[in-house]
Amino acid sequence: RPLALLDLPYLYGFRDEAVGLDAARTLTRGNPLGAAGLLSYVNPSRHIYSAIANGEKDSVLGGIIHTPDETFAKLYYLAPASQLDHPHLPDLVENLAEQAGAWGAFHVLAEVDETSNAFISLRKSGFSVYAWQRMWDVSEMAGSGPGSGWTRVKSIHLPSVQSLHHQIVPPLLHPVEPQPKAAIGWMCNEGAKCYVSMTHGTYGIVLTPLIHPEATGVSEKLSGLISNLPDRRNRPVYVCVRSYQAWLEPVLRDLGAKAAERQAVMVKHLVHMVKDTATARSTQPAGVSVQPSR
Repeated sequence: RPLALLDLPYLYGFRDEAVGLDAARTLTRGNPLGAAGLLSYVNPSRHIYSAIANGEKDSVLGGIIHTPDETFAKLYYLAPASQLDHPHLPDLVENLAEQAGAWGAFHVLAEVDETSNAFISLRKSGFSVYAWQRMWDVSEMAGSGPGSGWTRVKSIHLPSVQSLHHQIVPPLLHPVEPQPKAAIGWMCNEGAKCYVSMTHGTYGIVLTPLIHPEATGVSEKLSGLISNLPDRRNRPVYVCVRSYQAWLEPVLRDLGAKAAERQAVMVKHLVHMVKDTATARSTQPAGVSVQPSR
């Protein structure tokens, strides 16, 4: 059943046992069942939903979140961690997925440590792995280095950023990872080969790079961007590296970044793409004759 407002104190009791499934949101906004996370549930403008499956002895609960106009939703958390083998967990995930479909999402995404029990549970609930990622803590890198030509992305730069996205992200992942729709982040002036988007919150900043392999001086560019982030306020900074950008990991390691555990990026499809061809009739304008070819 959906969680009600009266369930919030019960929800808060699981704050130390929640498994976050949206890595960037967890790093920037803290525990999904912490005080800040619970405030999201009382904001009617946000697409956020939680449900609980009651068993004979124990219960399991989870949440899902969706950004309006996006084609995907994200599993927010599952709790408690000790009940990830709960027999009603697949039914709970299905209920969350139904809500995502009601919001208009085509897919549900989840990011989970490969060694976590949640990985097995999500596989049983219809999720499959389409990529992996690792969060790199680059907080200690900040403090030196020039800006290296990074500028904020403007609307005029959006076509170049979208073109870079299509060059780097494999075509099979385009339905799951759509191209950027808004001019947010930074780009380098080296022929639009370097772009970094940013997610920020009270607890940290997460940078997600799209860097073409032909770009030069990547180490200096990343160091310069991190050391000159505006309005950082001593918050920790992380860089999210997906498997199709794995060549960036040695660069970050040489810069002294600290790697977290590798995570599987999983997807549950709610719809299937149908590509049926159909003949379109052409309409001939009035008074125009078409000469047959010889």
